[in-house]
Amino acid sequence: MPTIAIVGAGPGLGLSIARRFGREGFAVALLSRNQAKLDDLVGQLTQDGVTAAGFTADVLDRPALVNALTRAEAQLGPIDVLEYSPAPAGRQNAVNPIVEALDVTVESIQPEIEYYVYGAVTAIQHVLPGMIERGTGTLLVTTGASSALVFPRMGNIGLATAALRNWVLALNASLADKGVYAAHVPLATFIGRGGPETQADTIAEIYWELYTKRDQAERLYSTL
Repeated sequence: MPTIAIVGAGPGLGLSIARRFGREGFAVALLSRNQAKLDDLVGQLTQDGVTAAGFTADVLDRPALVNALTRAEAQLGPIDVLEYSPAPAGRQNAVNPIVEALDVTVESIQPEIEYYVYGAVTAIQHVLPGMIERGTGTLLVTTGASSALVFPRMGNIGLATAALRNWVLALNASLADKGVYAAHVPLATFIGRGGPETQADTIAEIYWELYTKRDQAERLYSTL
């Protein structure tokens, strides 16, 4: 049974991606900060007939993230697909505010780099050697659209996610002859706030298409 690990799993897109891959016979490892929420998601997936397990990890705690992925592999088997999409929780507070492009400082960038880039590098570099050794695997990295489009009000976040986007596109090229596929998914939509095109189940189809077709380094999805 192949396994997908979803880093930043939640009741919206993460759950929909889990269900979409679960319907195709994947076991699902869910990673997020809150075990109670993970238990609820696992319960929903189990009712759907999907093999699933939850593992607590904070992407800002890199050893804990590695530990969670290691435990997921021990329980569910090698990770065939890694989907990385940490939720930008707490962005609207004084601890980690969104900063407009003109006001960006080193201090305002660093937390975003830690959150988006270092977490993704940690997760990907943990699963990548095994994927390369097996000659197969998929890396799907999700960000907001400021990684690929210009949103001046998202100055510090755009800087960090654009760096992550650049690395994923470089991985796509570097891994082309190794059987491993990497793709970036920038989302320009408010998930669940609109018609069918904004719903998580609709967006989850993109991830299955990318996994099966392996023909795009990037898929921008916009409903704005």
